[in-house]
Amino acid sequence: MEIEFKFHIPPERLAALEAELHKGPVQRTRLQARYFDTPGSALARAGMALRLRQEGERWVQTVKAAGHGLLHRLEHNAPLDDADTADDGMLQPDLQRHADTEVGGRLARVLAKAGEPLVQTFATDIWRLTRELRQDGATVELALDQGRILAADPGGGAPREVAVCELELELLGGPLPGLVTLARAWAQRHGLWLGTVSKAERGERLMRGIDRVPAVNARPPGFDGAGSPDGAEVQRRVLAACLAQVLPNASEIAEGSEDEDQIHQLRVGLRRLRTALRELAPLAPGFDPAWQAPLTATFRALGAERDRTQVMAQSREWLAGTGAPPVRLPPAPDAPTPAQAVRDPAFQGVLVALVGHAAGGPELGRPAVAQAGHGAEGQADRHPEADTARPAGEGGAPKADEAQDGPSEERDDPPAPLDADATQAHLRRRLRRLHRQSLRDAGRFDTLDDEQRHATRKRLKRLRYLAEFVAPLLDEARTGRYLARLRPVQDVLGLFNDQATARRLYEQAAEQDAHAWFAVGWIAAQQPRTAKKAGQALRRLEDAPKFWKRRRKA
Repeated sequence: MEIEFKFHIPPERLAALEAELHKGPVQRTRLQARYFDTPGSALARAGMALRLRQEGERWVQTVKAAGHGLLHRLEHNAPLDDADTADDGMLQPDLQRHADTEVGGRLARVLAKAGEPLVQTFATDIWRLTRELRQDGATVELALDQGRILAADPGGGAPREVAVCELELELLGGPLPGLVTLARAWAQRHGLWLGTVSKAERGERLMRGIDRVPAVNARPPGFDGAGSPDGAEVQRRVLAACLAQVLPNASEIAEGSEDEDQIHQLRVGLRRLRTALRELAPLAPGFDPAWQAPLTATFRALGAERDRTQVMAQSREWLAGTGAPPVRLPPAPDAPTPAQAVRDPAFQGVLVALVGHAAGGPELGRPAVAQAGHGAEGQADRHPEADTARPAGEGGAPKADEAQDGPSEERDDPPAPLDADATQAHLRRRLRRLHRQSLRDAGRFDTLDDEQRHATRKRLKRLRYLAEFVAPLLDEARTGRYLARLRPVQDVLGLFNDQATARRLYEQAAEQDAHAWFAVGWIAAQQPRTAKKAGQALRRLEDAPKFWKRRRKA
């Protein structure tokens, strides 16, 4: 089992990072690997990799596969005998080297199902600089990899290649918190960002000429094998599900992707993650309130671009055929690019802490943002952005709905995780409260101001996400019927929010272009009708199945 973090390194920070590695004893090794798969990429599609690698003077055959958590990967290394490497140009993988191992069994099953031979697909040529550090009883290997991945051009052209420059931190022994502490310290000190694409995946993309991958959508948490989980286990499983959406999309965007769907799905993932942190905090100790501010800041930075592109494109569709004159929007204010927003050190520090918490529990949680290591052994120093006061709506102080929604925010951590029964009781109470608050807003939606309506919409999103999180623990069938009633409500509230956003942007444009007042007036005339529809949709939730209620035994 391999437990590690992998980070990408900004080119301008490489020299400083390498210099810090050299403050202790290091080892430099050349690693030349050949990767194998079937012509139909059976291993890649199964999330597996098989390679033969020359490590200095020795050869090692390795198989890897996804493990049982965010940090875990199944791995088995089989050193080759000298007799096997007499003619290294003809080396081929031997599956028997992984017999009687979990990952070897998985490898055999995947290849048997594929029914295709193994062929070499691509190669890597890496220089690795390694150093071992100890932190909180853990032994961690830091490995700086620099080199390239090479693949043949299927069309017979020049070989393709892509550069590699990344830092891996692998737990060699001891407790997981030490690995997390070091990972957070090095990431924040050197501006590193988490990467989820392995060398094998990058090689597969290079070989097939893949420049863009689909966005990763949300998936429900898995509670298989959890029995009746206590509060801490519910926290870990839900966090893991949220991060499984956030991390791959964030990784692609940090590398420069501006794919709208990836940005949208990252924002969805961040909203789900913030909901989990808010609603599940009372279940067990360890959630740090300081995590919210960097998550919110990145969420809003990504949303600003959406407002100017997607919302305005939608508004032009509304106005088509109305005789609206063309309007030029004022230049966008200086704002970070999507990549800059995701690479933000405070945001990356929170992601590292959350991965650690999901993998190992509350001892890894505090402090993720307020503390960042310094020095070779990762002693803590204060992060300047951890507790800086922010104006309302800028990531720190709560907005209107956050001050009205009940006790989730103003609470002390429980001294210990709630047991399974208390966990379910809390979740049922919270779902009932969010539902009742939404119905309260239904009868007065026409009279609410824009901020209050936005609060209602956000509350419904939290209700939806919390329901999706805990559906496997309650009643999945009734939860599904409730969510089916909730979706059209969210659709009309989303339309109302987009109208409010478009109206605000046109009002800003009207300061320089009077033609924009036509759009302002037209949208303003639509908003009361949309508000009425929203109130009607909210009231229909009254008849939705109350899935949080326990069924009475006959």
